[in-house]
Amino acid sequence: MEDKELKELRELVEFLKANEIAEFDMERADLKVRIKFAADPAAAPAGVDMAQLARLMASTPSAPVAAAAPVAAAAPAAAPVSSNHEVKSPIVGTFYESPSPGAPAFVKVGDQVEVGQVLCIVEAMKLMNEIESDIAGEVIARIVSSGQPVEYGQPLFEIKAR
Repeated sequence: MEDKELKELRELVEFLKANEIAEFDMERADLKVRIKFAADPAAAPAGVDMAQLARLMASTPSAPVAAAAPVAAAAPAAAPVSSNHEVKSPIVGTFYESPSPGAPAFVKVGDQVEVGQVLCIVEAMKLMNEIESDIAGEVIARIVSSGQPVEYGQPLFEIKAR
């Protein structure tokens, strides 16, 4: 990378930090950038100057970027210990329990599920992404309500393995 490109990337990182943006993805034909900061999940993001973000994105290096390493080390979160498996959202979006409004839910608490069985949909940018079970077992809990926004890595279901 050239010095100018590194400087622009540093400016982008500083902007994201200053505006408390936890995760940033950008992809073009000649460039893919993914930056994810370890952050306090309870912290609310500050207002973002979209014009400034657009200027930074427009000036982002046009040469491919290797991999942007996380800026801060992830702090382990204290979570209740459970022997059950959590199915987590692989993307940021909106959680839906059924394929369409009024349709029955893909799964209900108490249902037995198989590996690869569709559990729900997470809509991201008008694309419906089917979320499949990665474990066979019984659905113990649905953690998210239909229509609720979800974050990357947020638990959606708790499944007791067979």
